[in-house]
Amino acid sequence: MGSEDVLEVLYGLFLRHGKPDFVRSDNGPEFSSRATQSWLEKVGVNPIRIYPGSPWENGYNERFNGTLRREVLNSEWFTTTKQAQIVINCWLRQYNHTRPHQALNMRPPVPETLVRNGPEHGG
Repeated sequence: MGSEDVLEVLYGLFLRHGKPDFVRSDNGPEFSSRATQSWLEKVGVNPIRIYPGSPWENGYNERFNGTLRREVLNSEWFTTTKQAQIVINCWLRQYNHTRPHQALNMRPPVPETLVRNGPEHGG
């Protein structure tokens, strides 16, 4: 993925969801390129890059990406985009709704009781 690909995706996201004030990224060449930086400046978005060698600044994403890679992407062989979407969505539902997370005292981010009964009943 190069800077042209990043710009194409960002452009579509900005059209669909509106322009953010900031975009946070790592220091990969696709984000730190002159083309990407110029375009962000032109549209009025402030880039924020993590310091080189400081993945803990983006720790939640790094952890999630590593877990997704280990548990799904490295263990599945997708033949279509639709198949990948189905497998990843199933894994994501389990990850968010039933899987215990250490940072949440071994509770899932979205407990099933909240989904079934609404926040006022799930406590």
